[in-house]
Amino acid sequence: MSGTCFDVLESASQGFATTGPEPALYIVDATGSLAQALAFVQDAKGRNPAARVVVIANQFDSETVHAALSGGVDSFCLATSAREVLIKSLELTMLGERILPGSMVRALLDRELTQSATAEIIPLSEHRAPDPKVQKLSPRETVILQSLMGGDPNKVIARKLEITEATIKVHVKAILRKIGVANRTQAAMWATGNLKDTARSAGEFQEVQRLS
Repeated sequence: MSGTCFDVLESASQGFATTGPEPALYIVDATGSLAQALAFVQDAKGRNPAARVVVIANQFDSETVHAALSGGVDSFCLATSAREVLIKSLELTMLGERILPGSMVRALLDRELTQSATAEIIPLSEHRAPDPKVQKLSPRETVILQSLMGGDPNKVIARKLEITEATIKVHVKAILRKIGVANRTQAAMWATGNLKDTARSAGEFQEVQRLS
């Protein structure tokens, strides 16, 4: 610790000093017995709860980290880390940060990404109940709303249904009023989430119109 902002008060394999200032930081060697190291941490925190604790070990896994955190450990550093890395870890720990080895962080991130990738994704529209306003639409209005979802202008819709463009405009106004939206874009967005179950019946109606 020479040349750093830290002063070593005591270095011992077991036990604590009975005199002198209270330590602000404990560096615990866990390269041997983890259980013994955690017992030391609990004893140290019992004597000086405000002190920070950094554990040094050859490797860490998630179970070890969770057990150590529960036991009062603040940060972790690999025994193979360079001196500069250790000193910086100690400094950050004293500032209130929790430090994990980069390999441990990558392992945790990889596990989270894997779980996210394999999780079943259910579309939002399948979670919610159908909007009751769907029932207010007539079969023809449903067909026209389907066309709005596809971005068709009134002229194209009128040609498909073989009715006048003015009639389409009347139907569109009625649709906007019934589903409670302000314009065609909002109507198309509403339809995307609410017309899934009516697509088949709308298609059948459109076929009837074409044949009649």
